[in-house]
Amino acid sequence: MEPVLKVKSLSMDFGGLRALDRLDLEVYPTEIVALIGPNGAGKTTFFNCITGIYPPTQGDMVISPPGKKRERLNGLKPNHVTERGLARTFQNIRLFLNMTVLENVMIGRHCRMSAGIAGAIFRGANTVKEEKAVVRDSYQILEKIGLSNFVNELAMNLPYGAQRRLEIARAMATEPFMLLLDEPAAGMNPQETQELDELILWIRDNEKITILLIEHDMKLVMSLSDRIYVVDYGKKIAEGTPEEIKNNPAVIKAYLGEEIDA
Repeated sequence: MEPVLKVKSLSMDFGGLRALDRLDLEVYPTEIVALIGPNGAGKTTFFNCITGIYPPTQGDMVISPPGKKRERLNGLKPNHVTERGLARTFQNIRLFLNMTVLENVMIGRHCRMSAGIAGAIFRGANTVKEEKAVVRDSYQILEKIGLSNFVNELAMNLPYGAQRRLEIARAMATEPFMLLLDEPAAGMNPQETQELDELILWIRDNEKITILLIEHDMKLVMSLSDRIYVVDYGKKIAEGTPEEIKNNPAVIKAYLGEEIDA
């Protein structure tokens, strides 16, 4: 089976600081893969390279979306990466707080719309039809995510956990084959974390979307992940199943500090 994402020898330098050091990683279709490590280990930098925010110093990043040709991500801008089926959320919530829940998801549909400036100005029949489809599709996503009751609520008025879910809904609106979740459980209470766990599994199992996540909540990581990569100072120090990672001495020493009661 061919990986949907293959990263080879990825390095990222900021001046004299090497944030990523020849990192290798593969993700296969409909897997849930976690990337863990201490603060400052290079995890978010890795996401920023994959999504086109940072051009890596060296290395290759290749995607093979289901049913589509293999393609190199190097040199692509963030919007072009999104168009190719990679969508992400961020450590710090980045919603349009003064827009409604529905409008936030509709923005995610923008990269799949065909109407240009002329269509927006003259509003022909095709443009109107497309706009109606965007509203319908966005609402259906909110139903799947469990946020349809908030459809006309301003994003700023949502509970924290619901805001996190809305970010995921907006990412799903881009029709990704892979979701990159950057600390999705950050700041959540135990009930919200449990609901997030169930949501991620539902997305993988029902929408057939591959998941790559960064997360510090080890119980969430161990319960969700098919495989785990561990980085420290920008280098990969371990990879394997949750059980293998849990019992890896290098991981325990560098990051976990002690065995996890998973």
